[in-house]
Amino acid sequence: MLAWRQLTTLLLMPLFLHACSTSEVDDSIRMGLASAPITLDPRYATDATSERINRLLYQRLVGFDEQSMPVPDIADWQRLSSHHYRFRLNPKAGRFSHGPALTADDVIATYQSVLDENNTSPKRSALTLIESLSKVDESSVDFKLSRADPLFPAYLTLEILPADLIAGNHDFTQQPVGSGPFSLHAWPVAGKLVLQRRDDKQMFEFLEVKNPTVRVLKLLRGEIDMLQNDISPELIGYLESQPAIQIARRHGSNFTYIGFNLRDPHIGDSRVRQAIAYAIDRQAIIEHVMHGAARQAEALLPPEHWAGAASLMAHGHDPGKAVSLLTEAGYGAENPLRLVYKTSSDPYRIRLATVIQSQLKAVGIEVELRSYDWGTFFGDIKGGNFQLYSLSWVGIRTPDIFRYIFASDSLPPAGANRGRYSSLAVDRLLQQVESAGTLERQANLYHRIQQQIHQDLPYVPLWYEAQVSASNPRISGYRLMADGNYDGLGLVRLRQSQEARDAQIAAAY
Repeated sequence: MLAWRQLTTLLLMPLFLHACSTSEVDDSIRMGLASAPITLDPRYATDATSERINRLLYQRLVGFDEQSMPVPDIADWQRLSSHHYRFRLNPKAGRFSHGPALTADDVIATYQSVLDENNTSPKRSALTLIESLSKVDESSVDFKLSRADPLFPAYLTLEILPADLIAGNHDFTQQPVGSGPFSLHAWPVAGKLVLQRRDDKQMFEFLEVKNPTVRVLKLLRGEIDMLQNDISPELIGYLESQPAIQIARRHGSNFTYIGFNLRDPHIGDSRVRQAIAYAIDRQAIIEHVMHGAARQAEALLPPEHWAGAASLMAHGHDPGKAVSLLTEAGYGAENPLRLVYKTSSDPYRIRLATVIQSQLKAVGIEVELRSYDWGTFFGDIKGGNFQLYSLSWVGIRTPDIFRYIFASDSLPPAGANRGRYSSLAVDRLLQQVESAGTLERQANLYHRIQQQIHQDLPYVPLWYEAQVSASNPRISGYRLMADGNYDGLGLVRLRQSQEARDAQIAAAY
């Protein structure tokens, strides 16, 4: 109901009476974002928006198929021996936006810069098995490994930067130079990024509009042309009732969870974490709050992933068991458990957190909600300044993410073990993965890792959110991706008006 009241109120605000109409909008395609990108240097990007924008600006050696298996992107490869791979650039490798063609030198410079410990790239931990890189010719690079790994090609997803600018210490943070289908046109303010599609010079504006109701209003008034995700089910339902708005949906793979600080004296008790897991009625939230726009999750990787763990037993909704666990841990009416739960300032995320707060209260856990702007919130999470929080992992393709998130030595900024989880069992299994000679053996070990994590509960799995996009009649051709990336913008086109088509026909004669 709140979203509907906000919508009605804002529709009546005088501010919008003076807003530009669709007829005044130029030929740029405008996309509304819940949060702006933080950095356009892919070596350091960790937030979802930065990662998605960087995919448009740069190219990668390797891509993935529908089962998340590695496939060639701009390079094909040969496994010359268990410790030796040769990658050869194929015709898809383009030119950088400042002129030079992408060559082996650029591949080597990019990977060496990430592997350099002095650069403190968070992407380094996944690549430490690279012992050396050497140039074979202008289009070929040899990777020598410190250990055998049949999944090695899947790790080579870094966006490639130009070697000459890396050598010149160019600041890619706000001045990206890539070889992807888009290039930077302007970044005048933090909340407005302008890219140009290189093949047809089409301009795209990415506009930060934090409030989802305002994003919807701007879509309806033609001030933006499209938006994706980060809008409540009520607002999606409202957009579906508008005949001019196009809605697209598909199953998603982005994983939403509640994270814990295991160094906290309360959360560090596994009985407390289990009680929280049993107290949350995930299916009720999915059905009644999210209107079915998600599917319940038990692990970071979706069950259809080649290394997914479809057989994990769910932590079902069991308030009685939650109360029993809390009592065992020493909490009750005379000594209630009090926790602080951090989330972003997005109204939908606050609403979901409020529902979870209510479900935890029902078993005797008193939760204080604190919401912050994205920068402050994400900074606290990376710094370990929390008891519990909710976030999503997006775009996960390879199971080496378990090392990045759960290895004892993957603390930020070297990794993303934000909850300070430490498990000798998981560390040993991760070491065994390194010596596994086949993907089948790796898959078995990753199943065991997920079973151990499911037992230890360094986080509570919530759901995989569906992907949803909405667009106005000006554009066509957008394709939603399961992980929420923006690759579909390469196919988007502006629909010409009848007047423009008539003018073109007249000009032809």
